[in-house]
Amino acid sequence: MKQNLNMLLILATAFNVAAQNKKVVKPVQTYTVANKKVTVYTTADKSEYRISKTETLSFVENKQPFETEPCIFVDPTVKYQTLVGIGGALTDASAETFAKLSKKNQQELLTAYYSKDKGIGYTLARTNIASCDFSSGSYTYVQDNDKDLKTFSVAHDETYKIPLIKQAIAASGGKLPLFVSPWSPPAWMKDNNSLIQGGHLLPAYRQSWANHYVKFIKTYEAMGIPIWGLSVQNEPMAKQKWESCVFTAEEERDFIKGFLGPTLQKAGLSSKKLIAWDHNRDQIFQRASTILNDNDAAKYVWGIGFHWYETWTGSGMQFGNVKQTHEAYPDKALIFTEGCKEKYDVNKLDDWTLGERYGYSMINDFNAGTAAWTDWNILLDEKGGPNHVGNFCFAPVHADTKNDKLIYTNAYYYMGHFSKFIRPGAKRIGAASSRDKLQSTAFLNTDGKLVVVVMNQSDDKLKYSLWIKGEAATTTSLPHSITTLVVE
Repeated sequence: MKQNLNMLLILATAFNVAAQNKKVVKPVQTYTVANKKVTVYTTADKSEYRISKTETLSFVENKQPFETEPCIFVDPTVKYQTLVGIGGALTDASAETFAKLSKKNQQELLTAYYSKDKGIGYTLARTNIASCDFSSGSYTYVQDNDKDLKTFSVAHDETYKIPLIKQAIAASGGKLPLFVSPWSPPAWMKDNNSLIQGGHLLPAYRQSWANHYVKFIKTYEAMGIPIWGLSVQNEPMAKQKWESCVFTAEEERDFIKGFLGPTLQKAGLSSKKLIAWDHNRDQIFQRASTILNDNDAAKYVWGIGFHWYETWTGSGMQFGNVKQTHEAYPDKALIFTEGCKEKYDVNKLDDWTLGERYGYSMINDFNAGTAAWTDWNILLDEKGGPNHVGNFCFAPVHADTKNDKLIYTNAYYYMGHFSKFIRPGAKRIGAASSRDKLQSTAFLNTDGKLVVVVMNQSDDKLKYSLWIKGEAATTTSLPHSITTLVVE
């Protein structure tokens, strides 16, 4: 009997080992470039090219390139995250500047940003809940000490911001996912009794503040503006001279699980995409791990938002932190929620590094797992504002309001190399450059079009091949250029 039991145990162990070692056979994915053409669109310094169609390429057989042949290797069968969208923020400053333009230029701007065919086809937007630095002045939606929010009103927004948002939605064909972010609760809800200089939300007002998000969302939606998502707090670790409020990682975690998450759910708003952090890449992993390691908080969180301003400390852009966060929490989305070039200088509107900063960030953020990318103000005036604390910055487009002119910086075109061609629902696919001077990312759209973006920040003219499954199409990257190659 004992021998029989031993034999059964041996057989059972062998069966389990075999089962664990059994390979799951995945269906072979194929992709062929036979009879496909490559259309090349280029933006380049010291040229007239601005998302210009510059050539059409054909593939020829090249089974194995040598090391001496620079290549962008693309494998469409290796798939990563799905793109949610690319866009910019519709702030008070953008709306107030927009209102100063002639109707002709207003329409031009809307077409430039939101038309896929005639513009760069933005598919995502952000706006501020109450005032931020890019407002002409500070304001709130409720009167002092109204914890029940009976005086809640967005009448302030009806003059400029709401009309612009509605026009942007219309220009996008009736659909423009919009997420909203607060810079500060009303002063009386905070321990420093001020909208500015950080401060913390007082525990006694956590529920009132959670109710405030619901009030805002439902009010905007009743006015015909659907809200796709919201972030908990803009830059929660910044004590600014403008609207700001500090949440430590633990405070944000506890506010989400104890107040904001349940309140959204109770109000029937659990489908809204809740975004945590909404600050720089330097602390993204620490914030994500604190919140997402708590199941009671994580269940309410759709994704982690981040900005690019870690550079103010002297650091470079920390894409490794974004990638580590994506790898640690692959079920949560990553969304770039804000970025702009600070310290506006009218003499630098044609500075080529403006666009290159966008291209560098977008390529590396997407390659680190980012699913959505949102610029800051879509439009600012000739002074880099309006901004009620003098924090003047660059935007992809500026308005000369005195002469009713629109000024397109190269940042507009650099963003367009992504937003015009890579559409919501696209899957990022495998792309690797054999030269560090050629940075690249690639996506496969739902319509089957393959899109590869290649950026060259060097002073060199570089010949390279787009290589896919043993076929190569050869082109040349101009110095300080960005190109989009569309395979169809």
